[in-house]
Order: sequence, then structure tokens, then C-alpha cells
Amino acid sequence: MDKIRADIISASRRTDIPAWYTPWFMEHIRQKNFVVTNPFNRKARQVAVHAENTHSIVFWSKNFGPFLDYGAHTILADMGFNLFFNFTINSRSDLLEPGLPDLGTRLDQAKFLAHRFGPQTVAWRFDPVCFYTKDDLPIENNLDDFMYIAHAMAGFGITTCVTSFYDAYRKVTTRTRHLAKTGKPFIRFIEPGFEDKKHLIRKMAARLAEKQIQLHLCCEADLYQALAPACTNLFENACINGPLLKKIFGGDPEMRRDFGQRTKKGCRCTIATDIGSYQDHPCHHNCLFCYANTGRDTRIRHGDFQ
Repeated sequence: MDKIRADIISASRRTDIPAWYTPWFMEHIRQKNFVVTNPFNRKARQVAVHAENTHSIVFWSKNFGPFLDYGAHTILADMGFNLFFNFTINSRSDLLEPGLPDLGTRLDQAKFLAHRFGPQTVAWRFDPVCFYTKDDLPIENNLDDFMYIAHAMAGFGITTCVTSFYDAYRKVTTRTRHLAKTGKPFIRFIEPGFEDKKHLIRKMAARLAEKQIQLHLCCEADLYQALAPACTNLFENACINGPLLKKIFGGDPEMRRDFGQRTKKGCRCTIATDIGSYQDHPCHHNCLFCYANTGRDTRIRHGDFQ
């Protein structure tokens, strides 16, 4: 009989724990306790995390290498945790994502996870789709390797691709302006027109259908409503998906909608406890478009613009 384990742990929307904070995470797993701080009011609370009260752990990462090298996947599975992996793999742009291993290494990680835990436990995120200019030269994008990655994912049996378009954040403008002062190219992100977005999503959905991969839109409600149901290979997304986790693992996960997320934008996530911290866990991938706190942002605040 399946255990009744309601809680879903998110690790993490706020930073890349598998890449940068696996030892910290595993130490708290051994202690069966995390201190979770609300990013808005800074109030802290204790969260008990052990296999008896946790249905599943949803990891978010662009580089599972340190997590796998540590053996965290084996330790957690042996402890009785169900694991799900949101794996962001975009095209190989060291301008937009300078702190990542090469694309081949990341694809090897996806292959391993799909083989070890089943392809249904891996969601491939191609996120965000970016259009930008470099020193006001012609507009570029990060879609060059999209179908190359899709072909690899299909070969691993992964059937989900999640995407969205870049959202403008003030901290990104601050980041790009400071980097331009150091002699790096000045990057200006461009928002495509709505019709251009529709055309691109139709094309992506059609190409992915050829690979038996579904395209899911993350927080793109207007775009989804404009395209569905005519675009048959297009779905709204739940990055934390209680019904899917129940289907994969059984048990009784949290199923209520998380109205603390961007539901009006189309977020379909169910409730989870996110144990990451923007303040305490800066991400050192230093992705140019990132909404979170990067190591580069920390250096900028301290006057080091390199």
C-alpha cells in the first residue's frame, strides 16, 4: 500500500540547489529539517522533511553534475524519497548563460536521469526564449540548438518541453548596464510582438509533435488562450504538478492550486514548500536574463563589476 505523504518540496524556484548547494541540502536532509525564510517579510519557519511526511522532491537545475557527483540521487532514493527533475537546457550561449558546462555534458546528465528514474520524471525546460540585440546590432535569439536538444530528449524518452518568453526585470537592466561598463557587449532584450510569439509557438509545437514531445507554456496565459485548442500539441504547465506526481509515484501528494504563484499568468502549479533562498543562495551560473539573485549581482552590489 502506498504511503500517505502529502508534502511536496521544491528545490528550488529561487536558486540552483543541485548545482551549487547540494552539500547544504543533504546536510539538512540528514537533520530532517530546513529553515525556510519568506522572501517578502523575512519571517522564518521550521520545515520538517523526511520520507514519511514528504511525497516528493522537485528539483530545478541547469546543471545536475554536482548533485550526481555527490551521489545525492542515490542517497535520497535509498532514503525513500520520490524525485522529479525540472531540467533547463537551452542553447549553448555563453553570453546568456556563462556559468554552465557544455551542452553535451548537460544532455548526458538528462540521459542519465531519464534512464535511472524514468523519462516521466524529467521535464525539459527550454526557458526562457530570448530575443536580444548586442551593441544594437541585428536581433538575435537563443533558439539555434532547440531542435538538436529536442532530438536528444526524444531519444531519452522525455516527452515534455516547457517554455516561456523572457520577462523584463529591473535587475536584468542593472546587470547588463554594469557589464557594459566593463567593456562587455551591451545586451538589450527585445520583446517580440504577440503575432510573432504565436507564430513561433505554433512552429515549436509542430516540430516537437514530430518527436512525440508535448509543448507546455509556463505563465503565458494570453498566448495559450490565443492558440488553443487549434494548436493541438500545446498545453498549460504546472512545474509543481501534484496530479502528475501522484500518477508517477502513487500516494497522496498535495493537489490544491498554489495561488501564491502567477495564476493569472497561467501558472497551474500545486502547493509546495520551496526551501531555497534568494538572499542566502545566490546562483553562480550568472545567467544574463535571470530573475533571481546571481553571484554577479552580489559582486555588483559590492562594487565589483567583473
